[in-house]
Amino acid sequence: MAVSETTNTKESERSVLLPQRHPEHDLFICDVLDAIPKDDLGSMEHPVFSLATRPDTRILKYEHRNVKIQITPSVKGLATIFDKDLLIYCISQMVAKKNQGLPLSQNVNLHAHDLLIWTNRETSGNAYRRMIEAFERLRGTTITTNIKAGGEEVTTGFGLIDSFGIVRETPTGRMSELQVRISDWMFKIIQASEVLTLSRDYFRLRKPIERRIYEIARKHCGEQDEWRISIDLLQKKSGASSHGRAFKAMVRELAQHNHLPDYSVTLEGDMVIFENREALKERPPEPVFPQLDPETYNDAKTVAPGYDVYYLEQEWREMWVDTGTPFLHSPDKAFIAFCKSRAKRRPMG
Repeated sequence: MAVSETTNTKESERSVLLPQRHPEHDLFICDVLDAIPKDDLGSMEHPVFSLATRPDTRILKYEHRNVKIQITPSVKGLATIFDKDLLIYCISQMVAKKNQGLPLSQNVNLHAHDLLIWTNRETSGNAYRRMIEAFERLRGTTITTNIKAGGEEVTTGFGLIDSFGIVRETPTGRMSELQVRISDWMFKIIQASEVLTLSRDYFRLRKPIERRIYEIARKHCGEQDEWRISIDLLQKKSGASSHGRAFKAMVRELAQHNHLPDYSVTLEGDMVIFENREALKERPPEPVFPQLDPETYNDAKTVAPGYDVYYLEQEWREMWVDTGTPFLHSPDKAFIAFCKSRAKRRPMG
């Protein structure tokens, strides 16, 4: 039975998270893969990327407080949350250079194989083809917004990247090296260090909505112990177009599996609660109080006449916690002994 339960647990883990496809990449890949994943604050705060898994040719509009965004697709469709992996890779390489004191350029030179491994993708021929399609959507999607970049607020239209090109191919014709030019807007964000670190397990999240919710939690909960948001506002910030009931069901499922990196998710009514997992580790577990038999209270009244046995029970439980919540072979006998001792020391009447 234990083996079956272990197997079921492993199957459940496989179903909610993508496998770690390259667990030992450090043994044979250059240092560029050690760059820490970084994401820009603008697209973490607001829904810039499509959550669709099929070509999405809608024009999306979003407005919250003073921020307005319109996302217009090319004929290839909108850039998706999975396409964003490529942009995160470029941002992370640039931030790593900036932190090393190296000069920054809007041009990022990268090895296609490194990018696929760093973002936990397969390295098959189809993976290379899908990578080019992702770059095409990133290049073709136009963002019109007044989101500040580097402290500057200008309503402008731009692509997520300005251009990309294959610099070198392998003898088999597969791309080897690429050059990507980051948009002016994104470059300003990087120069201003308006980025946040992501967990590497972000790239193991299977569902678009899970990735988007993680981004929102990372942006707003951050290092706090807890952050709360209404289910309606979370849906708005996520950019999910599903019906409210369907979105709530997705959040409930996410809370049940509880596999989001960095944060635990709880749904209480119409409030979604994110708790920092590091804070949860440091928090001592709540004591599980011993349960007493209903007849024990009658026995307690007999050995401690005149006392409020429920008040005595409260004192007994506080003493139990203060002494380190030791294991009790018989909570009922322990409580009766406590009542008898108290009555003997301080008899009533």
